[in-house]
Amino acid sequence: MTLFCRVIQPEDLQNILDLETKKLTEAYPDEMERMIASWNSKHRVEALNHYIALGWSFLALDKETNQLMGYFIAQPLLFFDGHTQSLWVEHVQHNSLQARDELCELAYKLGREKNLQRVYFPNENGVPNSVKGFKPEGWQPGTLSVKTTKGS
Repeated sequence: MTLFCRVIQPEDLQNILDLETKKLTEAYPDEMERMIASWNSKHRVEALNHYIALGWSFLALDKETNQLMGYFIAQPLLFFDGHTQSLWVEHVQHNSLQARDELCELAYKLGREKNLQRVYFPNENGVPNSVKGFKPEGWQPGTLSVKTTKGS
């Protein structure tokens, strides 16, 4: 399969939501469990709209069929964790290992091309396997998190 990657556009939103719904259905056959899982997901519509508008999120499409094979949402972070510029990859979703690997490599190359100091990847969904060639380091900041709402 040959893939091509491009920046996510607002009109891609429904295809992304369809892919995520398919993945949630596979992971949670029970409708109630699926609904609860979607509440805490990184692909909620408001999150996708935020990331898509920034222009740092990409999708991978099958070159022949134009089918969505995966995507990542990301944003630049300024003055974060002692670095001037970094790329925060919030979420990577994929239908194939090839798409996952190509998207992770794209994020890494984007960081290098734009002279960012770090790319932060999520430690989930097989991403560690995709970035092992880039010599990833564990990121464990000396930071405390405090909840500011009851339901968080």
